[in-house]
Amino acid sequence: MHEMSRLPPPSDRWALFLDLDGTILDLAARPDLVTAPPGLVAILRDIERVLGGALAIVSGRPIVQIDALLAPWRPVAAGEHGAFCRLPSGRVESADPPLLPMEWRKTLAGLAIRYRGVLVEQKESAIAVHYRLAPGTGPDLQAILLDLIGASGEFVLTPADMAYEIRPRGIDKGLALRRLMRVAPLAGRVPVFIGDDVTDEDGMRAAHAMGGLGIQVGACFAEGAAGVRAWLTAVLAQLRAGELR
Repeated sequence: MHEMSRLPPPSDRWALFLDLDGTILDLAARPDLVTAPPGLVAILRDIERVLGGALAIVSGRPIVQIDALLAPWRPVAAGEHGAFCRLPSGRVESADPPLLPMEWRKTLAGLAIRYRGVLVEQKESAIAVHYRLAPGTGPDLQAILLDLIGASGEFVLTPADMAYEIRPRGIDKGLALRRLMRVAPLAGRVPVFIGDDVTDEDGMRAAHAMGGLGIQVGACFAEGAAGVRAWLTAVLAQLRAGELR
């Protein structure tokens, strides 16, 4: 597998952080149409076991959606780009994100009516506007969203794969990684963050800063999420082989 030759061999000292959409799950026309392929959850649970529990899902999705996609598994997880973190104990911590103005929510909800094919995803700490089914609307949506947040110092507009998201400034996947790396069984390990999108770059930078690895899907896996899944299968086999030695 050509991807394996570009990446270091896996270590049982890794703390593995995985994005969901576009990284281990294939993208779909709408976020609610994304599914986990058969066998993926079993592989993730096995890697989690071999790593002594040091595996976390870090996603822009709310934790409740992470759980629905990966049921019945309930992994260590960071939802909404780190606004909420579920620790290994099962306790969910909040980064206390600022409240989105209700008038923003109402304005953005109207975009789904104004632009055919646009989907507005309301989260607790953020709002994502997806235009995969209306690709020509991207520039208009960007202008509307930038105008909406104006000079607000509390929120930023982040581009994603055929989407834009208004989210709290300073709350990101790097923050989530650093928080989770402070608790056992992740503490003291080598962080390895794998992601595919702009919002994952914060997690990659944080992993690098802590002496770990940041792996960009597009740069390392020609087959995208399918390539990551194949790599994870190979990682599991190598880790298991190490257990047997």
